[in-house]
Amino acid sequence: MTVELKPAEISAILKRQIENFDRAAEVFESGTVLSVGDGIARIFGLQQAMAGELVEFTNGVRGIVLNLEEQSVGVAIMGDAAGIREGDLVRRTRQIAAVPVGPALAGRVVDALGNPLDGGPPPDAAELRPLEAPAPGILDRQKVREPLQTGIKVIDALTPIGRGQRELIIGDRKTGKTTLGIDTIINQADKNVHCFYVAIGQKRSTVTQVCEKLRQHGAMAYTTIVAATAADPAPLQYLAPFAGCAMAEYWRDRGGHALIVYDDLTKQAQAYRQLSLLLRRPPGREAYPGDIFYLHSRLLERAAKVSPARGGGSLTALPIVETQANDISAYIPTNVISITDGQIFLESSAFNAGQRPAINPGISVSRVGGDAQLKAMKKVAGTLRLTLAQYREMAAFAQFAGDLDKATLQQLARGKRLMEAFKQGPQRPLPVSQQIIFLYACSTGACDDIPVPQMAEYERQLGLALTGPHAALRERLEQTGDLTSDLKAELDAMLAAFNKTFVVA
Repeated sequence: MTVELKPAEISAILKRQIENFDRAAEVFESGTVLSVGDGIARIFGLQQAMAGELVEFTNGVRGIVLNLEEQSVGVAIMGDAAGIREGDLVRRTRQIAAVPVGPALAGRVVDALGNPLDGGPPPDAAELRPLEAPAPGILDRQKVREPLQTGIKVIDALTPIGRGQRELIIGDRKTGKTTLGIDTIINQADKNVHCFYVAIGQKRSTVTQVCEKLRQHGAMAYTTIVAATAADPAPLQYLAPFAGCAMAEYWRDRGGHALIVYDDLTKQAQAYRQLSLLLRRPPGREAYPGDIFYLHSRLLERAAKVSPARGGGSLTALPIVETQANDISAYIPTNVISITDGQIFLESSAFNAGQRPAINPGISVSRVGGDAQLKAMKKVAGTLRLTLAQYREMAAFAQFAGDLDKATLQQLARGKRLMEAFKQGPQRPLPVSQQIIFLYACSTGACDDIPVPQMAEYERQLGLALTGPHAALRERLEQTGDLTSDLKAELDAMLAAFNKTFVVA
């Protein structure tokens, strides 16, 4: 019996074999879970694993490799560990932990891995960036000299912040630290600054409130919120600041300007301490691991004003640290103070006394100083710190003094008005030109006859005048940025005329 060969069948068989010819077998390195508990898994068999590499468990949950030991690796589980058991298979992904970056993240709320938390689709990322990246070198940086206006009078006048600076916001809980960060973000409208707010270990309701405040003022259009809330695992709280920094560096490295608020690094340090103790790393002071300083230094050193050769962009960092009973000599506060370029210290006593923002101008300092100030603001603010220091000293002695001479009484009266002038409500940032003119009026004595309770009303009516009949003077100050002798003469004449029309509320 002869078999009839059909050319069509032979062709079909050959085609199938050719199609499947270049299919390679999927090869991956796997390990076995030795133990699991408290969000930490010890894995045997991943000899080639890298520090910071992502690994995947059989239930789809991912972890990040933190400890590389001789017989096993320590993995922090980034998700629900309830479904992970001893003996489960773990596979390498050969990917270092990275997050999506780019314009698509503007207006979004994401977690520490870039996954959306706002109910929207995953961001259409321009690229993926590793969480850990080397900070710009010494020759890749340039001097911080370009101001980043916060819109808050006491900060822009006494502790100015420049683009590329790292300014610490420190104080007890409920003293207005988060409010300063939010107000600074709101004030970046129309200034071409991309903002990032990193919420670490906060309640979800608090993050929702922050998002709503930013949305009400139109700031979410240029802001990204990276949230690792109190309900999230410690690894995500530890990684969240690095994720936000990687997203912000995308703009810095393209010649743009970015601002990032870390709220707060105390919670990140506590999460890292928890991970380190569970990984059986040797504890040090206050049970923190020995590399806790390096944790914050390698994060904050990434904020910089880079050289023109690298695009001239900047990344400004406002880390927040919480103190206990105003103790700035504790371990984490002293660490971060030594890393940053200055600190804004908020006092609970001043806050409770109604001085808000509750900034202590004596302890607060900016190590960039007047280099990041407009010439006009530098001239106006030059004597303010000394005036405030003298007022605080005299006010302490005046409580016990009987008769005071006329000069001392005048100095006390001007100091009271200056303290009142620095009061500012939340989410009410002021243009820098209006700040300069108002503080000029306070420092030259134009407000000496205004009753202290009327200072807020005086500021409000002066602001209306500067946007109305005297708008040309304000615009000229904005254009020049300097307080020339001619401009001073015009300001004096304008303030004298305005004082005659000021209506007491």
